[in-house]
Amino acid sequence: MMITIETILFGAAILLLMGILASKTSEKLGVPVLLFFLLIGIIAGSDGLNVIYFDDAWLAQAIGIIALAFILFDGGISTKWKSVRSVVEDGALLSTLGVLLTAIILGVFSAYVLKLPLLYGLLLGSIVSSTDAAAVFAVLRSKRVSLKGRLKPLLELESGSNDPMAVFLTISVIYLIANPQSSLTDVIPIFFSQLIIGAFAGYGMAKVSLGLINRLRLEYEGLYPVFTVSTVLFTYGLTALLGGSGILAVYILGLIFGNSKFIHKTSIKYFHDGLAWMMQIIMFLTMGLLVFPSQLIPIMPAGILISLFLMFIARPVSVFVMMVLSKFGFREKLLISWVGLRGSVPIILATFPLIAGVDHAHTIFNLVFFIVVVSVLLQGWSIPYIARLLKLDEPETTILTCAREQVHVGDMNSEILEIDILEDSAAANKAVMDLDLPDGVLITTVKRGNEVIIPRGSTILEANDTITVLANKMQRKQICPIFGLKFED
Repeated sequence: MMITIETILFGAAILLLMGILASKTSEKLGVPVLLFFLLIGIIAGSDGLNVIYFDDAWLAQAIGIIALAFILFDGGISTKWKSVRSVVEDGALLSTLGVLLTAIILGVFSAYVLKLPLLYGLLLGSIVSSTDAAAVFAVLRSKRVSLKGRLKPLLELESGSNDPMAVFLTISVIYLIANPQSSLTDVIPIFFSQLIIGAFAGYGMAKVSLGLINRLRLEYEGLYPVFTVSTVLFTYGLTALLGGSGILAVYILGLIFGNSKFIHKTSIKYFHDGLAWMMQIIMFLTMGLLVFPSQLIPIMPAGILISLFLMFIARPVSVFVMMVLSKFGFREKLLISWVGLRGSVPIILATFPLIAGVDHAHTIFNLVFFIVVVSVLLQGWSIPYIARLLKLDEPETTILTCAREQVHVGDMNSEILEIDILEDSAAANKAVMDLDLPDGVLITTVKRGNEVIIPRGSTILEANDTITVLANKMQRKQICPIFGLKFED
């Protein structure tokens, strides 16, 4: 029976809606929502209800790489340099040498347990060597827990920057397996060339793109996110063609974008946040469809053993060795060791051996899938409690900021501030004329539910209203405190 495009679209919509509805359950259980999308894919797949038969590793990898590019760009654009500046040294060590050490320790152990040649163990170790802080923070948000001091920026920086190292290690080990006559000296120059080309390409494309986006003056605002989407794809593709790390390039691209000023910045950030979620959902659904649960049963004992070794030995050893000279205390290092969740990247990397035709590739893929699931379930569920046990948690608070868009009104370089009126805001239940706004500041609209109001001086602002304010750069510092907000430059 021929499957029509309408059937495919209908089925895709059902899978997405099921995963979104399941996210409510994930909030209560403290399990990352993406695990539910993975489960939906498994249920719909060949070993489940057999709604969709899918075993195309190449297509899964292509989807995963595209998704990863947008996820890393979003991670970069959401990272505030001021918050991670103090942890750059520790983050760089963990995301490079820390990843390498984790891969080696776990690789040696895996080769022994699985009774495979060392290179195959190192391949497994390389694939699962990077961490996923998105999963960590999803758990913390669901339990309304945050982390003290510099822990959060460190984990944010490490997870955002350690994927290129895992990708390089995986590709290098596959190369060594496919070419037995080769040696480490053959892949070391490739690593440095990928690193250098990726860094320069990401930086160069960011500067060129920022210059363009502020000068294009496009007729339609909706074209600006299209511009950034094409920039991400162009940056990744060009860097890869030049022999560099496209993953590193798009992360640096996002990092520079996120810490620069450009027109429609807030709306573009919102767009890419939603796009990154969409990419993660599609990726986890695809990977869920690709796995055959019946094949996981034979490798379950080895999978549990390797998973526990990664969580309790390999990751902690790499953290404590890399941070031996760090100012972080013992309890903080323990927590950093425990929150090293494995997420989407290892599952994507597990498709590389399948496509390369490496021996034991299916066993490695199933082990990686198993390790990721065990990591998310065991570590993800327990992170809030471990943080409390180590006294490194603090209640999650809402950071109020003046979100802004850069706009051009005549010859003035003005900005639009989008401000939410909270219930405890000093501006709630006040008339516009009583807000004591600086001269020249204009409240242009008041959004109340589905209604948009053009305000007058006598208009009363209510809790849960969202207002847009037109002001110049110098007036921002005066406006935010009036509404009880934190000023962010």
